[in-house]
Amino acid sequence: MVSERGEYVEQLCEKYNWVPHYYFYHGWACLDWFRGYDRSFLIPRARDRRPTQTFMSPNRIVAGKRDHRVLFLYNIFKHGLEQNHISAPRVCQYENVDISIIAQKYSHVYQDITDVLAQAQLPRLFAGEDQQLMHSYQLGNFTEAADSLVYVPTETVYFGRRTHLTEKTFKAIALEMPFVLVAPAGSLSYLREYGFKTFSDIFDESYDLETNDIRRIEKVAELLKTLNNLSVNERQQIHQACLPIVEHNYHHFYSGAFGDLLWKELCAMLDRFKLIKDYDD
Repeated sequence: MVSERGEYVEQLCEKYNWVPHYYFYHGWACLDWFRGYDRSFLIPRARDRRPTQTFMSPNRIVAGKRDHRVLFLYNIFKHGLEQNHISAPRVCQYENVDISIIAQKYSHVYQDITDVLAQAQLPRLFAGEDQQLMHSYQLGNFTEAADSLVYVPTETVYFGRRTHLTEKTFKAIALEMPFVLVAPAGSLSYLREYGFKTFSDIFDESYDLETNDIRRIEKVAELLKTLNNLSVNERQQIHQACLPIVEHNYHHFYSGAFGDLLWKELCAMLDRFKLIKDYDD
């Protein structure tokens, strides 16, 4: 059983003559991890917020298979967007690698990447991060979230033809925020399959259709730059325009509707699995 679609699953199935049985594991995990936050008072409801910054983006692990976050941070700093709520390490705490070393891997793409990141004031921490780590299974950074127009999750998986979303994206939904995804192409369509709505009628979501991984990150940064160039009042008008969508997504997540879709999907997958097993027997 797998919780991802795309080229990696196809390659494994072809190599070992496997049959994939898909279900959305991270959807189930997030319903468990984020339960009860809709009954808390940790952050004002979206309709009561007046954000002053364009976006927030947590970036804790930047080495290994998550080095796309280094590309994202380069583009953010290159576009002069560092005044927003961004967290990023100087040294990746999990692999003990300096971000400049990771950046060298992409110097053939951006000749100035090491210089730009060296000039960035890293590490950058959200309030309270020096006391405790962010956790996948908890919501947090409520001050930054309430002050930001959009949430920019830099997903665990980025490169290649894959669909794989995690709690990072669902944090935006549970925090009642619009989102711009640093994720594989087609991720917004993937979310819409499960009843969530996105924001193409309000801001440009064409980045999600870009299959060139480098260009997709650039298009995300360009969108954020466009939003950042607006006045605070104009961004707050966009916030108001997004309210029906963020409220729909929040209600879809917490009302049980999303869980019902996941349950139907899981049961259908198990039925197919049983049919194959009965046929083999």
